[in-house]
Amino acid sequence: MTNTLRFPAADPAAAAAFFAAQLAFEADPDDVVRDLEAGATAGFRLVETRGRAAFERSRIPGALNLPHWEVDGTTTAGWDRDLVYVCYCESSACNAATKGALRLSELGFRVKRLSGGIVAWQAAGYPVEGDSVEGDLAGGDLAGGDLAGGDQAGGDQAGGTGPSGVACAC
Repeated sequence: MTNTLRFPAADPAAAAAFFAAQLAFEADPDDVVRDLEAGATAGFRLVETRGRAAFERSRIPGALNLPHWEVDGTTTAGWDRDLVYVCYCESSACNAATKGALRLSELGFRVKRLSGGIVAWQAAGYPVEGDSVEGDLAGGDLAGGDLAGGDQAGGDQAGGTGPSGVACAC
């Protein structure tokens, strides 16, 4: 028996249910950037769940900043409960997006996590903005306006450093 098949594959119906459920929790950078480029952002907001310093250095255009440790009823009081909040952080090696999505969902918000975080976003060549953006990674405004809306809440908390050298504070 091979290592690959040591555990049998699920039947097609179970596999379809599993992968459909997984897609309910994740958004792909390719899908998000297509929506941003088309200005088709009705229904969702991007939320950067790292600290303010990381957000200021590099962020997805239009994202708002709310560090996961600050997510509570007060910091989200004015948020639209009809939107889906797509949380992102440094990378798949960081769990700040998961922590932020958990806290938002506990407050009754619908959430997804951006697969791969900002590292995957940048690796795909998608635009970012911020104080330390260089070269081709510095994109413009994708949709011709501020997609985030609302106030930014944030702050810094001591934490680790992610793959790109940016503290993710998770």
